Amino acid sequence: MGEIIITGVSGQDGSYMVDYLLENTNHNIYGGVRRLSVKNHQNIKHINHPRFKLIDLDVTDPVNITGVIRNIKPDYFINLAANSFVGSSWEMPINHYQTNALAVLHQLEAIRQYCPSCRYYNAGSSEEFGDVQYSPQDEKHPLRPRSPYGAAKASARHLVKVYRESFDLYAVQGWLFNHESERRGEEFVTRKITKGIARIAHQLDLEKHMVGVVGGIKPLNLGNLDAKRDWSHAEDFVYGIWLMMNQNEPKDYVLSSNETHSVRDFVNAALEQAGISGEWTGKGINEKFVHNGKVLVEVNPQFYRPAEVELLLGDSTKARDELMWEPQNDFKTLVSRMYDNDKIKV
Repeated sequence: MGEIIITGVSGQDGSYMVDYLLENTNHNIYGGVRRLSVKNHQNIKHINHPRFKLIDLDVTDPVNITGVIRNIKPDYFINLAANSFVGSSWEMPINHYQTNALAVLHQLEAIRQYCPSCRYYNAGSSEEFGDVQYSPQDEKHPLRPRSPYGAAKASARHLVKVYRESFDLYAVQGWLFNHESERRGEEFVTRKITKGIARIAHQLDLEKHMVGVVGGIKPLNLGNLDAKRDWSHAEDFVYGIWLMMNQNEPKDYVLSSNETHSVRDFVNAALEQAGISGEWTGKGINEKFVHNGKVLVEVNPQFYRPAEVELLLGDSTKARDELMWEPQNDFKTLVSRMYDNDKIKV
């Protein structure tokens, strides 16, 4: 029985990682969370297991990080904590760099000093590829970030590589393309879409039964509908992370669905799941989705990014061939699971 530390355990990826490790390993799991005045443990409230323990761990505090690693001396350290909302990184660039890059340096240095046999994973991102040179993007694609978030993740990747090659640490960072789930934060566009369509479907149902909606139906506001992403379910990716951490030699891998879909495609899939018909009209900032004369979705330039990544499409051939990994949820299943979850909550 060994020890595993997971940072960001109350987030989407962290909570699924705990679920997976409790079911598939015999390790003791320490879930790191920041101490907040108002706890946000919704994603882990279902976990009640003697091998799981919450600990205070703020990745921006090097003293805290060093103390935890020195005391526990983990066999595995899985860093899933991040400021992961790309859109906010232009407004909070220093916070993104401290959380997503400097924190990795503190973790690696503490591991080097106190438990060099520990296997380390840091959550990378397809946003590191940014202004892509070719598609699909594989492990050889150059790092060309287009946001402070992407730049911080790219910096962390170089740190992981330096510590792996300089100190012979088992340290890896996966390029995880967009992954979503029912546990995704509501500020992310995917949850914004499924929650918004669930709300609209409920309001349309009320109107159908002559109950009425005070003030009418408020349209769902979105940014760039043409941005394309490679979307998978987060549940599939935690298995891939564990495989990465248990190879004979440390390697970085791309995890992806190998398909790309636009934001508009995501909206259409949610509308189909909700049974809402209609049509798109207009172009650019004037584009709208209209159902029986009612505008249900519209573009709001407020949600455009200063520099947009138009297309991300992964090539996870290496992970599929060497790790024998592949996602179990396709795009339609992902959207339907998220929508059905939000429908229940309306």
